[in-house]
Amino acid sequence: MTAASANAGWHAVPRRKLIPARWRNPIGLVGAAIVSLCILTAVLGRFIWTNDPNDPISNRLEAPSWAHPFGTDDLGRDTLARIIHGSQVSLEVGLVAISIALVVGTLIGLLAGYFGGFLDLALMRIIDILFAFPGLVLAIVIAGLLGASRRNAMLAIGVIIIPAFARVVRAAVLEVMGFPFIESARALGGGHLRIMLRHVLPNVIAPLIVLTTLYFSTAILTEAALSFLGLGTQPPEAAWGNMLQTARSYIDQSIWMSIFPGLAIMVVVLGFNFLGDGLRDVLDPRVGGGVGDVATKK
Repeated sequence: MTAASANAGWHAVPRRKLIPARWRNPIGLVGAAIVSLCILTAVLGRFIWTNDPNDPISNRLEAPSWAHPFGTDDLGRDTLARIIHGSQVSLEVGLVAISIALVVGTLIGLLAGYFGGFLDLALMRIIDILFAFPGLVLAIVIAGLLGASRRNAMLAIGVIIIPAFARVVRAAVLEVMGFPFIESARALGGGHLRIMLRHVLPNVIAPLIVLTTLYFSTAILTEAALSFLGLGTQPPEAAWGNMLQTARSYIDQSIWMSIFPGLAIMVVVLGFNFLGDGLRDVLDPRVGGGVGDVATKK
């Protein structure tokens, strides 16, 4: 085959064929675009829109205009600047809360699934007790007991998400423990810690990625609820939840104060949910990308 014919054959292949079908997921791509936009807004927004979110710079309760695209609030502060600052708060809370749930939940699920027996029974009963309480109610109780602050809100949100991670990791570990390579590792003298870290944990990464993405939206939504109730980020610092709480008193005078924080919460939560659904389709074991497939390759 000549170089010219080879080159012609390459160009004859449709570009869509070069990408596995499961990666061409429109919902996931939309979610990835929304999440990327949110991250860029949080990181770069304050450099592009330089108004101070806490500085009254105009008349109060102004409608959207060129000078203030999202209008102003009850104190004359720029709503767009406060929305941008709220995106930073939401991503920070989501990142910290999910990190807490990921580390603690993965540890509990890994230990319960690997060792089984009494340890599994004890740990799962604790998880069942946490699951028995509605998530938001439990977060309100924890945040109320610890005190109203963003740090305590992050801790409360992390605690209520731990059971979901623990359950999923335990189920994935129980599946992995049935594969022959685990027995081979034991026969070769591998210790418990080595087997868990080298053979079990890498095979539960796929469901953890999906769960992390999906519960990121839950963390953002719960933080907004806690801030709305006065248990999260405290005024005058801007957060989408406390912006909605303030706007509630002025909804008859300026509906814009409610619309834009509400839209921000809705769009970001939808974005993370879409991204999670897309990743779930990509990493689904039934299409060859999940736990079973990784274990088979080993």
